[in-house]
Amino acid sequence: MFEGFTLEHVDVGGVTLRVRHGGSGPPVVLLHGHPRTHVTWEHVAPALADSYTVVCPDLRGYGRSSKPPAGDDFSGYSKRAMAGDVVALMRHLGHERFAVAGHDRGCYVAMRVALDFPDAVTHLAVLDGVPIGEALSRADVRFAELWWHWFFLGQTAKPAERVISADPAAWYRLPDHVPAEEREAILDPATVHAMCCDYRAGLRADRAADDADQAAGRRIACPVLFAWSTRDDMELLYGDPLAIWKRWAGDVEGVPIGSGHHMAEENPAALTAALRSLLRRR
Repeated sequence: MFEGFTLEHVDVGGVTLRVRHGGSGPPVVLLHGHPRTHVTWEHVAPALADSYTVVCPDLRGYGRSSKPPAGDDFSGYSKRAMAGDVVALMRHLGHERFAVAGHDRGCYVAMRVALDFPDAVTHLAVLDGVPIGEALSRADVRFAELWWHWFFLGQTAKPAERVISADPAAWYRLPDHVPAEEREAILDPATVHAMCCDYRAGLRADRAADDADQAAGRRIACPVLFAWSTRDDMELLYGDPLAIWKRWAGDVEGVPIGSGHHMAEENPAALTAALRSLLRRR
């Protein structure tokens, strides 16, 4: 797994991220989603490493990265805070400008990096997600039926941690191909709490940031790839999710990936090809 990559822990200023990095060429950082860690990229990262320097961190709160306090407003797990971690990490590794790709919760972090640090981002890939503000503004009965976990994990009246940590392996129903270290991560109650705080920030600070950007007319300046899993629910929820991303960026291409939700694990070859195509764009 990740042959030729370096594994280390990097202090990015109050938070320490576990990260694997390797390869050579223009830098690209890959951001995982919930409840995964950077290990979700175990097939994609080495495939890209022949042409690119590939950096794969555990986001704050996930895996073996730090789990800082959330704060009363949960901004400790906002995508803005996570985006700052990513930029600090890449600068620590010597990369002032880089491409960023994110899946699921990681796609919100990747988007926030592109919006908050436009001079740092050369290309953006958002995988299986639309902006949080856009998703919540469309939250109807179907959304609540399919994505009810956003509200279960995000509410605080009856915290979800107790339910999940009673039997996290059963709760997450991880398939057999998921590596052991990802299974171990979700057995840690601190990780479960941090992941819930990620969703609590999503309903609060992250939505507010998206809505403020949209009201101000802020747009993503770099080339954008939106890729979605054909056996997931992007089209079911949004009809044409690519049209949503075109509200946020002028140079957007869409690519369907024949897979279920975890495309990096289920169809890494197709995802790698789509990322290579993005990274060749100017």
